[in-house]
Amino acid sequence: MATEHSHGPNFGRKVDGCPRCIELTNGAEPVRWNRSRGDERSQTGGYPTTAEIRAHFAPGSPHHRGACGPVCTFGEY
Repeated sequence: MATEHSHGPNFGRKVDGCPRCIELTNGAEPVRWNRSRGDERSQTGGYPTTAEIRAHFAPGSPHHRGACGPVCTFGEY
C-alpha cells in the first residue's frame, strides 16, 4: 500500500505535513476498496432474490422456528 496518513479520518480533506496527503496532492492514485472481500453479498451476487426472501420467511422456515436468533438480520449486509 501507499504511504499511510499521519492523522485520523479527515473526510477527504488534505492535511498540511501529512506524507500521504502530499502524495495525493501530487497526483497519486487513491486507495480503492475491493468490494468482493468475501461478504455475503459478493458470494450471492447481490441482494437476496425474491425467491430467497420468500423461502426465508415462509411458514416452517428457519426464521419461523427461531433459528435466526433474537434479531433476524437476513438480507442486511
